[in-house]
Amino acid sequence: MALTQFQVNDYQQIVDWIDSPDLNYLWGGPTFTFPLNASQIEVHVSLPQCQAFFYLHHGERAGYVELFEVDESVARICRVFIHPDFRGKGSSKQMLTELIDVAKRQGYAKLNLCVFSQNTAAIRCYEALGFEETKREQGTRAFNGQSWELIYMDLRLER
Repeated sequence: MALTQFQVNDYQQIVDWIDSPDLNYLWGGPTFTFPLNASQIEVHVSLPQCQAFFYLHHGERAGYVELFEVDESVARICRVFIHPDFRGKGSSKQMLTELIDVAKRQGYAKLNLCVFSQNTAAIRCYEALGFEETKREQGTRAFNGQSWELIYMDLRLER
């Protein structure tokens, strides 16, 4: 089980995984339009503040996650995805634990993230890792005519 650097030849895997408008918005928010394509991914992951990773479970691609620099001391965890075959088996927690270790090694003092309130499995996972809710935001994200509540969470990192 390991994080590996996301490469150009990996783009199609994400396109294949994000296969519905709902999943596209849940995963990527307003950053990406559906259908997702390689050029959207290329533009995004080429941003200098974006570090994208695949999570491998016994050599198989099991997940994707990003560490996005906010400033010198804060990074945001973004676009967390675990393939359905690996859900419910602790893969999210393992992937995020490794990402937290990467953030610590890079000297970040705090991680933050946003999660939609209906994504209860993700919220439980983040809480188990020590993330704490800092605020809720209603009315800034909408999909198919429905407002999606956004929860902000933080984790202080020990140096």
